[in-house]
Amino acid sequence: MHTLKTLKTTDFGFSINDYTASLEDVLPVFSKNDRIGIVVKTLGGSIGAGALLMAIVTRFYDFHRPNLGNKPGELRIYPEIFVFHVEKFHMNHANLDVWPPHREIVVENEPERILEAINDRGITRLLIEDAEPSTKINMFMPETISSAEQRIVSALAYSPTGRVKHSDVKVMSCEAAEGYILGTIEMSKEFSEEEKERLSRERRDIIVNGRVTESYRRITVTEAIKSLSQSTELGPTTRRYMGMSSFKY
Repeated sequence: MHTLKTLKTTDFGFSINDYTASLEDVLPVFSKNDRIGIVVKTLGGSIGAGALLMAIVTRFYDFHRPNLGNKPGELRIYPEIFVFHVEKFHMNHANLDVWPPHREIVVENEPERILEAINDRGITRLLIEDAEPSTKINMFMPETISSAEQRIVSALAYSPTGRVKHSDVKVMSCEAAEGYILGTIEMSKEFSEEEKERLSRERRDIIVNGRVTESYRRITVTEAIKSLSQSTELGPTTRRYMGMSSFKY
C-alpha cells in the first residue's frame, strides 16, 4: 500500500479514440470487486502497461478511503491484481502494489493451462500482450472457454513497449507513478544492466506532451483467449482432460 499517499486518480489521464475519457470508460462498470489479470510473455513486458496498472491500483484504494492503514482497526488490503508469467518469471511487481507474492503465477506456455489459471483466479478484466490471434478456440475445453467468456467483462491488448498497433485507448501517466515503474525496473533482479536501460529508454520514447502515454486496443474476450498462446496444436493438458471426461468432444 506504499502508493496510497502518493497517487490520486486525477494524476492519470485517459482517452478513447482521442476523446477525453475516464478509467470507468476504459474498464466499463469497474468496481472494487474486479480481479485484474495481466498475461506476460516477455522479460519486463508488463512495464508497457505500468501506467494502467498504477491507475487501477489508485482507483481501487479510492473505494476504501479513509479506512486504509496499518494500525489496529484499519483496513490493510491490496487490489486483486494477478500476473500470469508465461514459461518463466519475468519481473517482480511488488513495487507496483501487486501483493502478496502468490499473485504472481508462473504458467506453462500451453493455451489450456494459461486460461485455467486465469479462470481459477476469477479474473474479470484481462490484459494480454498484443499478438495476432492464432490459437484456435477448439484447442480449449469448451467448459474452460465458457467459464472465461461468462465472467470476464472486458479485455485489452497492450505492448511491452507501451504502444500497440491500431490503438483506440491511451493512458497518460504521472511523475509519481513513473517513479514506481522506473523503480521496479531498477530493483528487478531478472534484468541485466542493458535490459534496464532498454526498458527505461522505452518509457522515455513514449513521452507525449511531457507525459508518458501508453496505448492499448480494446478487444473481445474471445480475441484475447485466442491470443493467449501462439500454439497451433492441441496441448497435452487439453488432451488429457478430454480423455478423462465421459463427455464426447
